[in-house]
Amino acid sequence: MHNETVCQDHHDHHAHHGYIGEKDRYLARLKRIEGQVRGIQRMIDEEQYCIDILTQISAVNSALRKVALGLLDDHMKHCLRDAAELGGGELDTKIKEVSDAIARFSRA
Repeated sequence: MHNETVCQDHHDHHAHHGYIGEKDRYLARLKRIEGQVRGIQRMIDEEQYCIDILTQISAVNSALRKVALGLLDDHMKHCLRDAAELGGGELDTKIKEVSDAIARFSRA
């Protein structure tokens, strides 16, 4: 394959996925989100104002949405492109996966 990023079946735990080049950035973002969630727990424990807690929950939702959109973008740039180059049923499978992921994401 021309690309260092090899996208394989999601059951293969040794596959290199489209996000691999951004792994550290994603992990840093998720750690920040984890800290935000702990902050929300602390706010509830300290019985802080409801609206302030809801504001923080909205910030976490927004941050998670950005991570999800980034992962989706990376998947399309790498995994879908690789599947298109391979041709055959692999592309149809990847397109269905993306379509299903978008449907799940839009319901959230």
